[in-house]
Amino acid sequence: MRASGRFLFGRRARRRWIHLILGGALAMPYVLVGSVVVGPATGSTDVFGSFTLQLLSFAAGLPLAALTSLFPLTRPLEVAVVRSLCGVDGDRLADGPARTRSAKGRTAAWFTLHLGFGGVVAGMSLAVPPFAVVLIVLPALAGLRDTRLELPQALDHAWALALSPVAGVAMLVALAACAAGSGALLARWAPALLGPTTEDRLVAAEARAADLAVRNRLARELHDSVGHALSAVTLQASAARRVLDTDPEFAREALAAIEETTRRTVSELDAVLGVLRDGDSTVPAPTLAADLAGLLRRTRAGGLHITDTIGVTPETLPPVVSREAYRIVQEGLTNALKHAAGQPVTLRIEAADEHLDITVENPLDSSAAPHPAKRPRGHGLPGMTDRARLLGGTAQAGPVEGTWRLHVRLPTKGPA
Repeated sequence: MRASGRFLFGRRARRRWIHLILGGALAMPYVLVGSVVVGPATGSTDVFGSFTLQLLSFAAGLPLAALTSLFPLTRPLEVAVVRSLCGVDGDRLADGPARTRSAKGRTAAWFTLHLGFGGVVAGMSLAVPPFAVVLIVLPALAGLRDTRLELPQALDHAWALALSPVAGVAMLVALAACAAGSGALLARWAPALLGPTTEDRLVAAEARAADLAVRNRLARELHDSVGHALSAVTLQASAARRVLDTDPEFAREALAAIEETTRRTVSELDAVLGVLRDGDSTVPAPTLAADLAGLLRRTRAGGLHITDTIGVTPETLPPVVSREAYRIVQEGLTNALKHAAGQPVTLRIEAADEHLDITVENPLDSSAAPHPAKRPRGHGLPGMTDRARLLGGTAQAGPVEGTWRLHVRLPTKGPA
């Protein structure tokens, strides 16, 4: 009994009833247009004086409603109303206007059903309650039977008069059942008629993929720039502290490198945060051509012994390769700072066979750094792998003959 009461008069039923009343209100202009057609066709001058002609006008207006539902804003507006009033999960409904013929057809079917059911329920909501109230109060106001209400003669019988309140209540319950049933049907049909099509799902998936790609790129930029800066500054400050009294010149160089590193990193961080605020996917980033020398100088100031072999002119590289190669070298040196402090590091950047080869090597010394298998897993190596893969290259890292070796190969030909 309680479940039936909630179905007929619960909050969801009331909201769906409002949804149907709105459909009836939307149907009124189409009924008026339909009456313009029905009147001359039937020779009637008072269409609304006949219930039959009203139904004909209503039926004539529905095809016009289906035609106007092709307006692009129809589906977004209907979806918004359904989400608010019908209790349908928003994920099961489409966003934006209908794009394909199939989606437009389903939108037209939904709009016609909404106005059709809404017109019937709205008409019943206007006509039934007053008559039901009269039936309920009739036994208490016997004089009403002799008024111009033109009540049925059957109510002159005592038994009919006694049952009239029951009939009035039954009519109200029947109205509530019609409204609740119609609302439930529309809520069940809404996902099928207003749900996303295959094309809608593809568009949404492409938008999510593009957003995820931008987020991943921002994450890589933040990790590579800020992560490298923090590692370098930590080691530079540690080195400066140790030799502050014995080698003031080296301490000054380390402090100068810290200042330069932090200033540059703040600038890069501002650029990335600007992307997050403004939604621009263009991230200003350093390149191998313009920034490799500064990167090596700052890293050496942290106490890392780097032997570099640059077998390519960075200015000749495509911009995207130069940018990604810089981040890969930066992350490779960052790993060396973390895990091979005090050990000699070899950096080779060479071009061969339309590829750019980047190699970073440092000796494996158990007394100076953890064994590679025990190194904590972070985001650096996966980030380098992603950068290489997006350009069609490869990245490999691991122990090779007593050294820790990072080797990345990037194609230098193709779209830049």
